[in-house]
Amino acid sequence: MALSSDTDWRPALAGSKFLVHAAARVHVIRERSDDPLADFRRVNVDATMHLARQAAQHGVQRFIYLSSIGVNGSQTFDTPFTAEDQPRPIASYARSKHEAEQGLLEISAASGMELVILRPPLVYGPNAPGNFGTLVRCLRRRVPLPLASIRNQRSLIGLDNLVALIAVCLTHPNAANRLFLASDGEDLSTPDLLRRLGGALGRPARLFPFPVSVLRAGASMVGRSAVAEQLCGSLQVDARATRTILGWRPHLTLDQGLARVAGNGR
Repeated sequence: MALSSDTDWRPALAGSKFLVHAAARVHVIRERSDDPLADFRRVNVDATMHLARQAAQHGVQRFIYLSSIGVNGSQTFDTPFTAEDQPRPIASYARSKHEAEQGLLEISAASGMELVILRPPLVYGPNAPGNFGTLVRCLRRRVPLPLASIRNQRSLIGLDNLVALIAVCLTHPNAANRLFLASDGEDLSTPDLLRRLGGALGRPARLFPFPVSVLRAGASMVGRSAVAEQLCGSLQVDARATRTILGWRPHLTLDQGLARVAGNGR
């Protein structure tokens, strides 16, 4: 079914008690829209509200919404993000996800349908799209990368771990009407990620030093500032509350998750 504000979800919702909403218009690396925020809102806000209203009308008891850590902000500096932080979305995608959260909270309050919001950081797994997929392809092709000088710290979560968290949130009584952050629990720099991923792929990362300031400036000149920010900046997540409230623990370690990416894990 198309994700739009006039889709008839009734056949899919009939008899359903739980709904996991993960579909969205996501980051567009080469944006061609004249009004990206309007396009994000059309799918991520309007269509999501339409789905949630129909879900509430047809007896869905709990709505799990996959949001984004971008709602908290685009970077961390001295302190990791927590679920209690004031939202500060910057990118159009993150702003649309925040607006969807607010709309869902209103629908939940009016209807009594339970709402669980998850804000994951970068989600990685086999055939992952976006920047992670690009890095995997570069490593497989043994492309030299000017990223050895980056000194950042980033949280991420493997797809298997995220799916396991969603499964817990479906039925756990403490999950109802709560917001949770999640991560694998091991933060690392971009060069360290590439080295670990290269090891899993059997393609050692070929990194060389290059001034980070020049990387950022060059990316800005070609309209790729967001990519440079993701590679060079820090974004850390404090998921201890999620573990305490739900008793959830990541099923796979980072290295096990990267082995899945490489096709070496079951």
